Amino acid sequence: MSYFAARLSRALTLVIMGLVLGKIWASLFGPSKYKICMIGLDNAGKTSILFRMHLGAVVDTHPTIGSNVETVEHKDAEFQVWDLGGQHAIRQVWSAYFVSSHAVVLVVDGADRARMPLVKTELARVLAMEILSNAVILCFANKQDLPGAAKAREVAAAIGLDEVKSHSWHVQESSVVEGTGISEGLSWLAKALADAK
Repeated sequence: MSYFAARLSRALTLVIMGLVLGKIWASLFGPSKYKICMIGLDNAGKTSILFRMHLGAVVDTHPTIGSNVETVEHKDAEFQVWDLGGQHAIRQVWSAYFVSSHAVVLVVDGADRARMPLVKTELARVLAMEILSNAVILCFANKQDLPGAAKAREVAAAIGLDEVKSHSWHVQESSVVEGTGISEGLSWLAKALADAK
C-alpha cells in the first residue's frame, strides 16, 4: 500500500470514529427534549410567537383551528411546541393536548386589558388540572410594541399569576413585531425545566 493510500485509510478511519463517537455523545449529552403547550385567547399572538421562535421572522397568520406544532431549538433544549387555538370551543379541549407536557406557555395580549379577567379564569382552570401539576409556566406579556400595553408586573396581577404558589412561573414582556423578549423567555423556560429535573 502506498504512503498516500495508507494516510487516506487512516484519515477515513478517524472520520468514521469521530462520527460514531459524535452520535454516542449526542445521545448521552444532547439537547434535552420537552413538550410545551402554548395557550391563550384568540388573537393574543400565539402562532406569531411560534413562527418567530421557529423561523426567526414575522409571518402572516390566520386564527388557529385546532393546533400547530413545531420543533424549536434554544441553547441546550429542544422544545416540541404545540400552539393551541384560543377560540372558546377549542379552549374546552386544551386538556387533551396537555398529556406529557413539561410546560405551558401562556400568551397574553398586553394591549387587550378588557379580556384579562377571562385570561385569569382560563389560567385558573388550567392550573387546577392534575395532569399539569409539575408543569412550569411561562407567560408572554405580548404586543409590547402597542401603546399602553400592560407590563409584566401588571399582567401577573391581572391574571392572578402573582398568587400562584403551585408552579414555577415567569412573565416575560414580548413583541413579535420587534422580535423582543422571546429569546429571553425561552432561556428562562430552558433553565426552569432543567432545574425541575
